[in-house]
Amino acid sequence: MRGVLCSATEVQSQAYVALDQKYVEEETFNHIYEQAERVSKLDSGLITYLLQNQSSSKPKKPNKHNKLNKPNEHNKRI
Repeated sequence: MRGVLCSATEVQSQAYVALDQKYVEEETFNHIYEQAERVSKLDSGLITYLLQNQSSSKPKKPNKHNKLNKPNEHNKRI
């Protein structure tokens, strides 16, 4: 999940290159940079939330004694 934060940083880095090479105007650069910053903060918040709740949401092991696993009158082999 940490790669997501790096991706936002990479977008910001590429925006600087585009600005320096005159591929985008400063207004466009600012918009791209701010959006990448916003995404980075949202991703960081999501990662923090998921890590804090990771231990409480572990998947439960299947129950061997589940009704679906018990033979009934209809599926007994003779």
